[in-house]
Amino acid sequence: MVFESDAVEMVARLMALSARTAPKARGVDVIKTRIAVGEDLKVLAEAMQEFGEKHDAGFFIRDARNVAASDACLVIGSLLADAVGLDCGGCGYPTCAEMLEAQHEGLPPAAPFGGPNCAVRMTDLGIAVGSAAKTASIHNVDNRVMYTAGVGALSLGWLEGCGVAYGIPLRASGKDIFFDRTR
Repeated sequence: MVFESDAVEMVARLMALSARTAPKARGVDVIKTRIAVGEDLKVLAEAMQEFGEKHDAGFFIRDARNVAASDACLVIGSLLADAVGLDCGGCGYPTCAEMLEAQHEGLPPAAPFGGPNCAVRMTDLGIAVGSAAKTASIHNVDNRVMYTAGVGALSLGWLEGCGVAYGIPLRASGKDIFFDRTR
């Protein structure tokens, strides 16, 4: 299956391109990506499993098995210290300046994501993730968007400056490993 794995890595690169070129508010790119293959997949899966065990979250352990069995995993994150500047209040603060100031207060140490985050930038992240997943689908590569893989990647420090991330593990096989999963 070497040629399938090579093809999946190429699709992961195309997915990163899709995330990069996805529309973003005010045309400002706040997206970071990283592709995990080989040993990096094992490292990511171990970080996910560790988080699941520490927080008694079985779905992290289940997802870690999927990542370990994948051919590649694209991780997509959004920079934390950014706001669009609309003072829309979508983040829960009256102004962008107050939201950015609140980031310095920090969240509890157990929080998997950094925040608060600009609601518009979170939409940008969602569009980038959706564009990447669409690219995987176009190329018939099995995939699943995973919050858990993003948490694992952030815990490893893989996306410097990002507060929120999602992972999209990829696999080429006769049966989609991301469905019919057990806890």
